[in-house]
Amino acid sequence: MKSTITTRGVDKAARSGHWHETIARTYFPLDLTFARPEAFDGELTSWNLGEVSLSRLTSDALLYRRLPKHFREPGPEEFLVTLPAKAEVRFAQGGKEVRANPGAFFIERSHEPYEFSHAEPADLWVMKLSKDMLGGRIRAPDRFCSLQFDATNGANGLFVDMVHLIPQRYDAMSEETRAIVGRQLADLLALAIQSDERVLTSGASTVRTAHLARIEAFVRRHIDDPDLGPEEVAAGCGISVRYLHELLRDTNTTLGQWIRDTRLMAAMEDLRNPADCRTIGEIAFARGFADQPQFSRAFRARFGVTPKEARSEAAHQP
Repeated sequence: MKSTITTRGVDKAARSGHWHETIARTYFPLDLTFARPEAFDGELTSWNLGEVSLSRLTSDALLYRRLPKHFREPGPEEFLVTLPAKAEVRFAQGGKEVRANPGAFFIERSHEPYEFSHAEPADLWVMKLSKDMLGGRIRAPDRFCSLQFDATNGANGLFVDMVHLIPQRYDAMSEETRAIVGRQLADLLALAIQSDERVLTSGASTVRTAHLARIEAFVRRHIDDPDLGPEEVAAGCGISVRYLHELLRDTNTTLGQWIRDTRLMAAMEDLRNPADCRTIGEIAFARGFADQPQFSRAFRARFGVTPKEARSEAAHQP
């Protein structure tokens, strides 16, 4: 579904309230401060891609604040990926600040306070996806909220190219195709982040961070192997099992927990994909679970619903 919301035709006295509602409905609640509330102009077009949304926002100068009060209410944790197309954007979260210009993108986390502002009229592309969706592709995605990514080279450029191409092809896509494209866009985002050299040099130890990145990549490539364990991962990454466990202690998780959660997230996406006609058992085996009852128990413990209920809920979504 595509929709466009604009301040054109809205009484000037009501424009700030109208924009507050527009932003909250499209992304999540934020406090807004307008440079000139009585003369504010803005337009937002959004495209639904299943579990992902894409939007283009043009507006006059503005300051957005995400405050603790905004995420006290129950709701999923989400990430926004912002690509400025015009004017500099300032983003501050977790004690770190990014000043991004066209040719870059950065990531915002919904469940931590932040400030986002532009002093000049801006043109922004924004991708929204859940923490579970991004976390199913990248370990601890919140660690990337302090980085600014080059939007012009390699996988990064391919991700940005796809963002710009989707609206041109959107009307010709079926709902099933749009959902598939949304997942592919999330895959490209993960690839762009993982292939950026600064990801490997952003931690306290470049060597340890590089090893963790290789571990992540190896696990994802072999997630369908039911026998995947420390020995296989360590051998595949050229390190000892002891060093593997030492590296993972820094992440506050075990390899087994991380493999299981990665498998469950992948299975959830399969079940929510209307084009995937495999049985629940076939999906379970394809994602590395030894038997369906084991999969169903782990799935319910992780998501609070059974695999059958997850598939049914997805089928009844508009």
